[in-house]
Amino acid sequence: MRELVTVYSFGAELISTCVMIDPATKTTVDYPLAYSIGAALRATQRQFAQELQDRLAPYDIPMGMWYFFRALWEEDGLTQRQLSQRVGATEQTTVEQLRNMEQRGYIERRRSADDRRKIHVHLTETGRNLKNRLLPFAIEANRAALDGLSDGEIGFLRLVLDRIRGNLARCQAERRGGERLDIDDAGQEASVAK
Repeated sequence: MRELVTVYSFGAELISTCVMIDPATKTTVDYPLAYSIGAALRATQRQFAQELQDRLAPYDIPMGMWYFFRALWEEDGLTQRQLSQRVGATEQTTVEQLRNMEQRGYIERRRSADDRRKIHVHLTETGRNLKNRLLPFAIEANRAALDGLSDGEIGFLRLVLDRIRGNLARCQAERRGGERLDIDDAGQEASVAK
């Protein structure tokens, strides 16, 4: 029988012990949701989203649309596929969200002159002008979330989150047989040939 015992601790205080035993024994794995980093991140993200949605509500901007605005304010003129990837949405969701934004006069979609299969998304003046009205809400939501944390704690949080994302990206790439990704000291991905 294979046994792997992982002990999670915080300082000297024992938080959780997870015992994973060979599935052939049909032993239940003990891993309370309260100790899952993934669940904690998801709950935090949901609270962030709700905080921001409450602030965006008077402008009738849903969270789904917000992510597209953020990506386009960073780089206008992305293709629909690039926008899907940046936002982390399916292409169908992207098309639906862009149709909604276009109907409201926030964006225009234009076929690429170089490749007629590609459609580029451009903010209209109305869409660009929303940045100065709406982006302060994201700043306020972040300030509320980080209240009481020192600059050092915030920096450390960013470092840890970068490493977690890097670890997961590396696992996903390796599982899919893609190239191995290493993470540099700044938390940035760097490709490494196999």
